[in-house]
Amino acid sequence: MGRAFEFRKERKMKRWGHMAKVFTKLGKEITIAVKQGGAEVTGNPRLRALLAEARNESMPKENVERAIKKATEAKTGDFKELVYEGFGPFGIAVLVEAATDNNTRTVANVRSYFTKCGGTLGTSGSVAFMFDHKCVFRIKEDPAKPIDLDELELELIDYGAEEVFRQEIEDEDENVTSEIAIYGDYTAYGQIQKYIEEAGYELASGGFEQIPNTELKEVTPEQRATIDKLIGLIEDDEDVTAVYTTMKPEE
Repeated sequence: MGRAFEFRKERKMKRWGHMAKVFTKLGKEITIAVKQGGAEVTGNPRLRALLAEARNESMPKENVERAIKKATEAKTGDFKELVYEGFGPFGIAVLVEAATDNNTRTVANVRSYFTKCGGTLGTSGSVAFMFDHKCVFRIKEDPAKPIDLDELELELIDYGAEEVFRQEIEDEDENVTSEIAIYGDYTAYGQIQKYIEEAGYELASGGFEQIPNTELKEVTPEQRATIDKLIGLIEDDEDVTAVYTTMKPEE
């Protein structure tokens, strides 16, 4: 097993907090995907994966259509995907991904969260080297027909997959289901998605993550509470799409 499994194995993957926040973030990503690759799903694999995730999250059809329409309106500002880097309390590296139409506003907000919690927003490249950019897909698993992980991994190696493992997903009602997580280098995104679709698996989501490539730092419960406060403030910002740290996950 590799770094992705090590980083995720003790964590039950929970969906973003309130549904409104989920839909806002997915809507921005859909808008960006359409701006970059067009509104035709046949020629836009990133959009296809986001639409699958939207269905998985029960995102209303009108919200999806609004996000797609937004990408084609001349008055709509360009949402740009940006990465902010910094150090939280106790030397924990923090990588923040955002989708924003106003970098001045977003960077000011993110800096204020770091400052409030005793951290420091750094410059580009200050912590990015501590993370590896990976593509990640999750496919649904029918409990009555479990997937043979060894067989699937052997198939996917030729498409650029690096790690394949089973993962528990807990929803807001604390219902737990099983999905298969597939990780690979970010350049393998299109190849892996093509295999998943052609093999007939049900795609739950497809996107990108930053996986720490350095030793994860142990923290005390009190330190974790302080760092979790910082992460919570950042994640609550409507422009932020993901937050990654080098803090060792709680077991």
